[in-house]
Amino acid sequence: MKYESVKADYDAPWKEAITLYFEQFLKFFFPDIHSEIDWSQPYQSLDKELLELGRDSELGTQFSDKLFEVKLISGHPLWILIHGEVQSQYVKDFSQRIYQYNYRAFDQYNKPVVSIAILGDDTASWRPTEYAYTLGGYELKLKFPTVKLLDYQTRWEEL
Repeated sequence: MKYESVKADYDAPWKEAITLYFEQFLKFFFPDIHSEIDWSQPYQSLDKELLELGRDSELGTQFSDKLFEVKLISGHPLWILIHGEVQSQYVKDFSQRIYQYNYRAFDQYNKPVVSIAILGDDTASWRPTEYAYTLGGYELKLKFPTVKLLDYQTRWEEL
């Protein structure tokens, strides 16, 4: 009997952990964003809306890991797209994909969107933080905060 290899699912545990510990996740990895959110107000995971972003898309089956709606201290709503490459591999078009999902969310739902990324690969030099291009005076740039799990090796207990 021949057994097929099964691709490991590294994303599911991260998605579940981020869903269960969203506030703690932001506080630990993205404290600047965490400090802008009014945590006395409820937040919600937007799984249905996230699925809609990838539907009928040339992006294929790739999609952002999590999408949340929060209220800022200023009272304004904000959507946070969390992109994760926790399967520990370099992804060539990662920055472009973050940009695509960011503008798709803004276009489809007309909500301010902040994209953040968590990287679990073992390439210390791969640290995407922006997607940009220019031409003849035109400039487009999306900068996004990224955390690299390699940087937390000395904080595994806390992590």
